[in-house]
Amino acid sequence: MFSLSTILIVLAVLVFSCIKILPEWQRGLVLRFGRFVGIRGPGLIILIPGVERLIRVDTRTITMDIPPQDVITLDNVSLKVNAVLYYRITDPEKAITKVEDFHFATAQSAQTTLRSTLGQYQMDDLLSQRDKINHTLQDILDRDTEPWGIKISKVEVKHIDLPKEMQRAMARQAEAERERRAKVISAEGEFQRAEKLTEASKIISSSPAAIQLAYLQALNEISSEGTKTVVFPIPMNLLESFQKQKNPTE
Repeated sequence: MFSLSTILIVLAVLVFSCIKILPEWQRGLVLRFGRFVGIRGPGLIILIPGVERLIRVDTRTITMDIPPQDVITLDNVSLKVNAVLYYRITDPEKAITKVEDFHFATAQSAQTTLRSTLGQYQMDDLLSQRDKINHTLQDILDRDTEPWGIKISKVEVKHIDLPKEMQRAMARQAEAERERRAKVISAEGEFQRAEKLTEASKIISSSPAAIQLAYLQALNEISSEGTKTVVFPIPMNLLESFQKQKNPTE
């Protein structure tokens, strides 16, 4: 016959096997004779020993790193692109009963969607329209994983690895663009300078005294530079003004 200690040990094992405690972020999928009977948790859960089985499901957001994928863009440029995917389980029953391994299935769907979707864009669009592409990837993956009880929270393209030849071509293009902008700015400055000189010449030409002051100012600036010999042309109208001051009666 079984001893009292053996009976107590068996009862303790049965009690511990039928009592489960789930934290706040987990839900329990209960199977009775292999058939789904409900979702339980979080907290204390009591199971029928030998009849019911519990499968734990984590409902927190899961981060998945999508490895680099070979992508051929619409303009026939070969790239390597990787991304990061955030998702969570909204329906534990579907995640367990509708797909064999929801994590592996989501990863495979993300890789194929990344290749097929990015192949519909040109290279310049991939570099300049990241937000639009991220939202497109999220919408497509969300529709694909909805039957599995999975919600795609966010998809972000992390890195686009360009070929070396393309990187050099883009560097030359960026340098040429900077030179073009510098030349445009310089030309605009020369144009504004010419406008101001034209306005100044009109003002000076209308006043002989202004001409004299302009020449005197130029002489003052040249003398401040330490030049010993200065050849400075004197216009005839300046001499005429001095002549008039010398002979006021004429």
